[in-house]
Amino acid sequence: MARTGEFLMALDEGMLAYFREMADEMVTRFGIPRAEAVARINRAYAGQEFGLYPDLMCHELPEYWAYGLYFKPNTGRLPDDDPDTDQSAWEVRPAPPAGSPAWTLEA
Repeated sequence: MARTGEFLMALDEGMLAYFREMADEMVTRFGIPRAEAVARINRAYAGQEFGLYPDLMCHELPEYWAYGLYFKPNTGRLPDDDPDTDQSAWEVRPAPPAGSPAWTLEA
């Protein structure tokens, strides 16, 4: 497993694709720049160890983790991709601060 310039954790090719899909979900669903999506992932998972794909976290789809990285919990739960969910009622987590090591891509 190797580190990429993108993510701050060692990932095999399968897990790298999984985390990239998580970033893609945040870009597509929430309209944030890719650099911010990657920074949110790095803030949450930097320094953690992951097994070879499929790691245990792969029991959930990447969009599940994307929602948790983007929104704060509301009464103990996170929104999901249910089209009937009113996301305007959910509070967005702040992005990592500028200058944080989580920012590995140009904004």
